[in-house]
Parts: sequence; C-alpha cells; structure tokens
Amino acid sequence: MLTIGNYTFTSRLLLGTGKYPNADIQREAVKASETNVLTFALSRIDLDNIGPDPIEQLDRNDFTLLPNTAGAKTAEEAVRLARLARSSGICDMIKVEVIGDPPTLLPDPVETLKATEILLAEGFTVLPYLSDDPMLALRAEQLGAHAIMPGASPIGSGLGITNPYNLQLIIEKANVPVIVDAGVGAPHDAAEAMQYGADAVLLNSAVSKANDPVKMAEAMKLAIQAGRLGFEAGRIPAQKYASASSPQESWAKK
Repeated sequence: MLTIGNYTFTSRLLLGTGKYPNADIQREAVKASETNVLTFALSRIDLDNIGPDPIEQLDRNDFTLLPNTAGAKTAEEAVRLARLARSSGICDMIKVEVIGDPPTLLPDPVETLKATEILLAEGFTVLPYLSDDPMLALRAEQLGAHAIMPGASPIGSGLGITNPYNLQLIIEKANVPVIVDAGVGAPHDAAEAMQYGADAVLLNSAVSKANDPVKMAEAMKLAIQAGRLGFEAGRIPAQKYASASSPQESWAKK
C-alpha cells in the first residue's frame, strides 16, 4: 500500500491525463494502468464547472484526483490555483509545480518551497515537484511535505533517470514517500526507479504519446510492480569477478 498523508492507494502508478489521441484511448489506457490517482493541470480546466475537461470521459468516483499547479510561475499563482481547486471540491491534495525555466521546464526551487510552506499551513496535502537535488528534497520534507516528487529528467523528455546517484540519495534520506516524476520514457525507467526504492512513479507522456498507449500503460504498471518486488527482494551485490552459479561441490559433501 502507498500512503500519502491521509490517503492510501493500492497502485504505485500515478497517471497524467493529457496528450491522449482521443477520449476512448485515454479511458482504455487508464483502465489498463490500474491506477488509483489521476493528475491534471488546474490551468486546463474550468473551475466554475466542477467536471475537469481532461477527465470528463472517466468516472471520477473511481479515482483520487491529484490536481497540479502547472503553468504557475510564482508561488502566489500556485497557491491561488490550489485554493480554487479546494473551493471547487476537487481535492485537498495538490501537486505543487512552479516552473522557473520555460525551455527546460525545470522547477523554481525558491518559489516551490514558498508555495509548499503556505499550502501546508492551510491544511493541504502537499506534494512538491522538485529537481533531483537531495538538499532541496530535504528542505521540502523539513517543511512538512507529505511526499516529494523529484524529476528523473526534464518533463516530457523521455530521457529516463539522468542522475541515479542523486535520486538514490534522495530516496535513502527521505522519511516521506518519494514519487519519481517527469522524464520517464520506457518501462525500464520506471522499473529502475522502483528498484532504487522509490515509492511510486508519476508519468504521462510515456503512455499518452506512445504508439499504443493502452499497451504502454499496462507495461508501465507491470514494470512498477516488478521494480518494487525487486527492491523488496534485495538484489545480489555487484562484484568485479565471476561467481559460479553451479557450485563444484555436491550438496552431499555439504
């Protein structure tokens, strides 16, 4: 089970809702993923009409919605979007996303932490999207963030985990769930993140822009499950030289 604040989920895959070719493919991909959590940008919906456009073809009662503040360039903009979402009855769990560099879509660390602190004080369940900086992740946790969401690589790049050392440091030191977010391109990226000990993976483009989004959604689901099992099982130590898998001594002599 994945626990974030007061929320508990059976799936460790969080799925975005944008960029699908059509609503039918989106619906089938979401079904194949078996996700419990759907995320979407608040800037893409009409908050005066509670039905969010990105998920209007889905039964909202089957999922926990995780709105994000994508499009915000300052802490103030992110906080305003979060407040509007809660007042519209969508959810009190929010992914804080404040982009500081448009070409790379990397988050602004100062504004992200500022928004996180304000929203925590107002009782939100806060999940800040961060770069893969261990100290930044630590600061977010010290503020009280309910989970931290380091990017594997820039949003939508499909580059996978570009800095495994930093990601492993973040996971090792964190006392709250670590959800690897952004840059996942293939199932092996998701499995790698989980094998390091991440608690979950959030992705969108890797599924929605795949040649077959439905098959990719299932592949990501299975990769995350396999990576988690591998982490729990514990891999063998890496070593420089070979070690025979078939011992020369018989079992009888032992």
